Amino acid sequence: MLPELLAPAGTMEKLKIAIHYGADAVYLGGEQFGLRAMAGNFSSDEFPAALDLCHRHGVKAYLTVNSYPDDHQLDQLERYLQRMAPLPFDAYIVADPGVLRMVRRISPHRELHLSTQANTINREAALFWQDQGVSRINLAREMTLDGIRTTAKALTIPCEVFVHGALCIAYSGRCLLSSALTGRSANQGACTQPCRWRYTLQEESRPGVYLPIEEDHHGTFIFNSKDLCLLEQLPELISAGVGALKIEGRMKGVHYLAGVLRVYRTALDAYARDPLHYSTDPAWLEELATVSNRGYTTGFLFGDPRDVGQSYQAGYQRSHQLVGVVESVDPNNGTGLVAVRNRFRAGDQLELIGPAMKQLTFTVGELQLQHPGDDTLSATEVVHPNQRLIMPLPAGAAPDDLLRLPQTDCTLPPEVRPSHG
Repeated sequence: MLPELLAPAGTMEKLKIAIHYGADAVYLGGEQFGLRAMAGNFSSDEFPAALDLCHRHGVKAYLTVNSYPDDHQLDQLERYLQRMAPLPFDAYIVADPGVLRMVRRISPHRELHLSTQANTINREAALFWQDQGVSRINLAREMTLDGIRTTAKALTIPCEVFVHGALCIAYSGRCLLSSALTGRSANQGACTQPCRWRYTLQEESRPGVYLPIEEDHHGTFIFNSKDLCLLEQLPELISAGVGALKIEGRMKGVHYLAGVLRVYRTALDAYARDPLHYSTDPAWLEELATVSNRGYTTGFLFGDPRDVGQSYQAGYQRSHQLVGVVESVDPNNGTGLVAVRNRFRAGDQLELIGPAMKQLTFTVGELQLQHPGDDTLSATEVVHPNQRLIMPLPAGAAPDDLLRLPQTDCTLPPEVRPSHG
């Protein structure tokens, strides 16, 4: 059986993109008690429409309640869970035993998935959580393939693993660096990501003289781990008995979400059609280089890594920039209504991307700017973020397809390729 492909959905727009690009399930947070307090998230009023959209498309929706609340927050947590109780979430994602216990009391029939924040690093820990009635366990990113295999075999419930996205420098995200430096707790959803900051060394007798630990023209990023990418290991993960493959990134943009999802969806479907002759298409790896990343690694999958470590380069790299989201397409003339995200102009060479690795290159033609309020149109040569316009699109364009502008040659440089530890 093919694993579930689980995608982040930080906002309603990202939820629509996740559905369009092939997610089997999404995880999303409310305004409290998730681990991405700055991700946009959903209000209580937005959840019914979000859940209806998911279920109409056969997509499951999981609510993140995976923070570690302090004792003084428990009354607030109880009120929050009471508000969520009538909503038809397919599961809650939890980490703290106290949260689990409270959910059991308030919503006794709610399915519970264990967050990576619980740091489930071995099969005995997994069996403990299974005994507590958890119906799925997200295994710690620090587990090896052999550990995943033996744990999955020992359980009667599914295992879930992260296959793509950012890696923390602490056990599965249980980090105190943000709390220590900024007073904002990563374990309560307010991580400021100080592991991605630039750092220098200062010698005591030379105040104001900053010595880079590893120098380049961007600065030094001594905690800056590469991103996880297990695309090439999908057959091994499937044969190990993994039940769900999770993509990290509720803080990322729609281009990242669409680019990563369409690759993993296409790869999984190709495996399902012909497991014996399955192989990784180089075009899939090239696509993963187009979205924001810090270089890729296989992390701990093959043992203690030697390359996960630090990418001493400036934070992110990417080869393409998102410039627009298709909102609708007129079937009569092939023009589309596009929400502009970044500047582009008539004559630019753009790519239109969609599900199943749909990718169409075209030259931007006539641009008709739509004026807010009266919806009148006027010709323009250049468009800017937050504008909406009518423009000709290639045949086959559909709502929620994306337009992007290549910034460099779209090849996967060696330092971006996933490598074993």
